[in-house]
Amino acid sequence: MDSKVLITVGRQIGSGGLQVARMVAEKLGVEVYDKNLLMLTARDCGIAPEFFAKRDEKPSALGRFARFLGLRGTMYGDTGAYSDNGVLSGDDLFALQSKVISQIADSGSGIFVGRCADYVLRDRPELFSVFITADDDYRIGKVMERENLTAAEARKFIESEERKRASYYNYYTFKKWGDGASYDLCLNTTRFGLERSADLIVEMYRQRQ
Repeated sequence: MDSKVLITVGRQIGSGGLQVARMVAEKLGVEVYDKNLLMLTARDCGIAPEFFAKRDEKPSALGRFARFLGLRGTMYGDTGAYSDNGVLSGDDLFALQSKVISQIADSGSGIFVGRCADYVLRDRPELFSVFITADDDYRIGKVMERENLTAAEARKFIESEERKRASYYNYYTFKKWGDGASYDLCLNTTRFGLERSADLIVEMYRQRQ
C-alpha cells in the first residue's frame, strides 16, 4: 500500500461509483468509507445512528444564511449536538462527519465516497478527488435493475436523488456538484467500464503523487 492514500469519490446515481471506489480500495489495500461513516460518527459522539440517517446528505433546514448568522437548532439532550424538530440538524451532522473524516485522514488512509469529503480534506496535499459519471441510458438501466423500477420511474428517481445530492454538496462546499473544475479526475464508466475506471484512478493517483 502507498504510504498515505486519500482519495475522494463523488458519483452520479447509477454510474457504479461506489463499486469503482471499492475496487480502488482493494487495489491499494485501504478501507472505503461511505454510509459506514454514519456509524463511525454515531459511535464517536454517542448518538443513536437512526438520528443520523434522518439527516444524511441533507442541508440544514435553517438555510445557508442562518448558518452565518449563528442561528442553530435546539440542543439535543446532553450530547452537545443540535437538532431541528427533534432530529439531528444537517449542519451538526455535517460537522460531526467532517470531524470523523479528518480523524481518519490524520491517522491513515482511506477512500471516501460522497459526504463532501473532497471539501473537508481540500487542504491535504495527498488528496486526489474523483468524480464518476455515466451515460443516462446506462444509469437508468442500473437503477431499474437495482430498485426494480420502470425506465420512467428510474429516471424520476435519479433526478430526485441527484437534486438532493447536488443541493447538499453545493450548500456545504459553495462549489457545484459534478463540475469538472471541482475534481482532479472525472471518468465516464460507460466508456471505460468499472474495472478499467478503477485502474485509471489508481494509475493517475500514483502519477500525481
